[in-house]
Amino acid sequence: MLLPNKSIPSDQAMIAVGAQILAQLEQPGTVSAVWQRLIEWRSEKNMPSAIPFWWFALSLDMLYSVGVICIQNGELKREIRVSETQ
Repeated sequence: MLLPNKSIPSDQAMIAVGAQILAQLEQPGTVSAVWQRLIEWRSEKNMPSAIPFWWFALSLDMLYSVGVICIQNGELKREIRVSETQ
């Protein structure tokens, strides 16, 4: 599910979809705007397999849980965290 395997093509693995979503977040956007950008981007790249919205939503959950995206004022944004060193 997270990584490609025999039943999940590499362009549909959650880690790949997460990277594709991050590419769409160069500019913040609403969930529906980012979804639309992703669909258009995948079409431009001639990716053979479609992804359903629920897979997109799971990928957003994964990105949020690892701390690379956040939502502010109704828009998804890349989250930049600076680690403190001691």
